[in-house]
Amino acid sequence: MNTVTDNFGSMVFNDSVMRSRLPKDVFRQVQRSMNEGKRLDSAAATVVANAMKDWAIEKGATHFTHWFQPMTGITAEKHDSFIAPVDGGKVIMEFSGKELIQGEPDASSFPSGGLRATFEARGYTAWDPTSYAFIKDGVLCIPTAFCSYGGEALDKKTPLLRSMEAINKQGVRVLRLFGNADVTAVRTTVGPEQEYFLIDQSVFERRKDLLYTGRTLFGAKPPKGQELDDHYFGAIKPRVAEFMKELDEELWKLGVMAKTEHNEAAPAQHELAPIYTTTNIAADHNQLTMERMQRIARKHGMVCLLHEKPFAGVNGSGKHNNWSLSTNTGVNLFEPGDTPAENAQFLLFLCAVIQAVDDYQDMLRICVASAGNDHRLGAAEAPPAIVSIFLGEELEGILDAIENDTPYGGKEKELIKVGVHVLPKFPKDTTDRNRTSPFAFTGNKFEFRMVGSSQSISGPNVVLNTAVAESLRQYADVLEQAADFESALHELIRDVIRKHKRIIFNGNGYDDAWVREAERRGLLNLRATPDAVPYYTAEKNIALFTRHKVYSETELRARYEMKLDSYCKVLRIEALTMLDMLWRDILPAASAFAGKLAKTANEKTALCPDMDVSYESETVRRLSALTASAAVHGRALEKAMDGVKQQENTLAAARYYRDRVFPAMQSLRTVVDEMESLCDAKDWPFPSYGEILFSVK
Repeated sequence: MNTVTDNFGSMVFNDSVMRSRLPKDVFRQVQRSMNEGKRLDSAAATVVANAMKDWAIEKGATHFTHWFQPMTGITAEKHDSFIAPVDGGKVIMEFSGKELIQGEPDASSFPSGGLRATFEARGYTAWDPTSYAFIKDGVLCIPTAFCSYGGEALDKKTPLLRSMEAINKQGVRVLRLFGNADVTAVRTTVGPEQEYFLIDQSVFERRKDLLYTGRTLFGAKPPKGQELDDHYFGAIKPRVAEFMKELDEELWKLGVMAKTEHNEAAPAQHELAPIYTTTNIAADHNQLTMERMQRIARKHGMVCLLHEKPFAGVNGSGKHNNWSLSTNTGVNLFEPGDTPAENAQFLLFLCAVIQAVDDYQDMLRICVASAGNDHRLGAAEAPPAIVSIFLGEELEGILDAIENDTPYGGKEKELIKVGVHVLPKFPKDTTDRNRTSPFAFTGNKFEFRMVGSSQSISGPNVVLNTAVAESLRQYADVLEQAADFESALHELIRDVIRKHKRIIFNGNGYDDAWVREAERRGLLNLRATPDAVPYYTAEKNIALFTRHKVYSETELRARYEMKLDSYCKVLRIEALTMLDMLWRDILPAASAFAGKLAKTANEKTALCPDMDVSYESETVRRLSALTASAAVHGRALEKAMDGVKQQENTLAAARYYRDRVFPAMQSLRTVVDEMESLCDAKDWPFPSYGEILFSVK
């Protein structure tokens, strides 16, 4: 009987497999490539490819694919078989080093923000040796980067790898100043918590809006939602438990360290959390997790919804990006430690994050911006659109003491001078949790809570890595030139606190008073995607990413265009879906039901003139008024849609969708949802919220 430990990673071409199948010198080359970024020579690549092919065939694979992550936010793959012709009409199974290292998909068919036109189709996939190959659905999947013929990054992975190198370079510089001569690498680690909904497939297939857009565009509030808080951490339903069991087993085979699963706050909502791993692999694993969730849910007669807000009135779904920094020697740089030197080092890295979040709050908002996430941010289960950082009372108190050169914790304490006096000993968790904070320190890591459930985590981590790398670069430039390291360090930390403390907020992010306070502090409140995206091309942001070679200016401007284009397309699809549902389904159904009621009233009156038909008469009157209003709002939405074509550029179109189309959609929904509450459930053309949210028994 196979155990979990036997099956874990059984479909992954990992270190243990490579050690047993590769010559020692080739294995060492692969390890250097993975750990130090050294290029693998063609001879070694051929040996790796042959071993990988033999292993995959033994596992039942007949095809391979370069598995990459284009800017659609999902993964892409083109399957090629291992077969090669030989004399006599036979074939052999081959896989060359060249096929391992490079592939050639069509670059113009993926979003590129103008980097690739239809007549400029050539693009390349390049093997990423830092992420293990794996077998999925009988296909050998080789994680790769994706770039254009001209070398521009067309994917999520390439900038992520660049950002990891940037923070590694600057982190090592800073650690050298603290005497850490044994540290050769600084790595970011991530554990992304994944929220999702599970609903019965039969109700999903009867909802056009879920089929076309991933969220419900209409839906009257059910009598019961999440008001009783009885779903959160509740007993897991048998069908869901079976799904979770199979999901765990499949993810474990792929080396994904799925750890925690539970019911979330809303009915039908759940969460999966993995153990931390390096950011590149965590990004790959999260893409696999979302893909497997959707595939396995179908096997169990359910559909997995990853939209950030599939149902109005109940919690939406996020992806909490738990982010930390560690060294190749095993030190978590966000562990406060007990000695003066460790505390000083911790405080400097803490300041690097505080400064990064303040300086690049616009980019942190942009990296989570989408039409779907706009519905979620600022609602009762998600942080507001205002970026701030939560540290807790103890850390904030220490920073205040350093800033003001005052004792911490009372007069009997010594003045805090970084690197000289011993700072207070920190417990593992220095504070309570703040679920309203967009960016919270949670013991030895930071939790970025703004990321949407359907998003790739690559984009947010590119911004985090690069912004913190910039803080560290500035610190290294100052401290490397200092005559007195300890004094310069103390002054640096104090100055950073004074300059950037406005971004620290430990209170209730849902309170309206915080909106006013944030404005007073000069913090940005970018409510919707069109508000945020123009900051992409701000001079300071272009300077940040080009300085660290994470994005070129051309790549940044392409992503600016793609964000806006995606926003417009999503709103267009949603508006057209609403109109299709209105004209072809909802109005005919409501009108027919009103006709049935009128007929019933006439029949009852004919049978007995004194019979009370007030229900029928009043309902017909109200429905007639609502159907007329819905038709007016439908035509208003159509008119708003007509105005899109007059917009002069993508930004103007996005703002138009925000200001004209979306409000028209909301107005139409309000009327239709009231109509639904009046109609016979059997005559309403779509499953209700109650039917959907409680469909999995």
